[in-house]
Amino acid sequence: MLKIAWSPLYPHPLPHGHRFPMDKYLLLPEQLKYEGTASEENFFEPVNLDEIYILNTHNSSYWEKLKKLNLSKSEIRKTGFPLSKSLIDREVNILSGSVQAAIYAKEFGIGMNIAGGTHHAFTNRGEGFCLLNDLGVTANYLLEKKLASNVLVVDLDVHQGNGTAEIFHNKKEVFTFSMHGQSNYPMHKEKSDLDVGLPDKIEDQEYLRLLNVHLNEIVKNFTADFILYQSGVDVLKTDKLGRLGLSLEGIKQRDKIVLDFAKSSNIPIMCCMGGGYSPQLKEIIDAHSQVFRLAQEIFF
Repeated sequence: MLKIAWSPLYPHPLPHGHRFPMDKYLLLPEQLKYEGTASEENFFEPVNLDEIYILNTHNSSYWEKLKKLNLSKSEIRKTGFPLSKSLIDREVNILSGSVQAAIYAKEFGIGMNIAGGTHHAFTNRGEGFCLLNDLGVTANYLLEKKLASNVLVVDLDVHQGNGTAEIFHNKKEVFTFSMHGQSNYPMHKEKSDLDVGLPDKIEDQEYLRLLNVHLNEIVKNFTADFILYQSGVDVLKTDKLGRLGLSLEGIKQRDKIVLDFAKSSNIPIMCCMGGGYSPQLKEIIDAHSQVFRLAQEIFF
């Protein structure tokens, strides 16, 4: 059965006019249920992890600052969200959802999180709407619990997974692959195991060709037994922050390549949603919904 993490904490209240489309976390599960892709039994509410697993990825001093709401104005500004206890509770709940979805993936082949993909959170700081790195925490949890020996992070958000790259820069058991807009945020890129910088306005055919080429290249040099997939939809042509040229169908084919690869290789995969900032919320929901439909078609 497809298991999907979701919690009432995910759609966190933000000031009026904030550019982050928080409503997608409310609307996406409703859309999946409305169209029949998922039912109530597919969803589970995450149980918060013990903080020891957060501390396996994030510095204790940074975690203490988050818990005590002691970030400076500059640090808060870099995260993009007003700081509050409920925000920190949300971040912990989201990363717990990714870990538990990964555990379900061991049983069913795939597990998913309605949120997550917080790849701009570093060991010691947050930025870009990310305070804690669920990809980092999940990979380290899988390794510590011996649920995986070699984890492949496939990050196809339009923005480089800079935090994830920093977290795993010297950990050979985790391979970080980021395919992103070369001239987009963050302007200073970290070094992933494989970075593929894309030109502005790249369209479906060339994007999909590059994805296939580099996935095939990775498997020659790294034997993954678990995949974490950051499936951001800010690569969509209409995205306000993306600057690439993919169509809705192009994103569907992108997701299909990754899910088919996991299924055919018999590698469990956990998918988290990442970014999406199109002006019309419907376009964001349509783009995110596709990967859940594909999960049902390919794995069940």
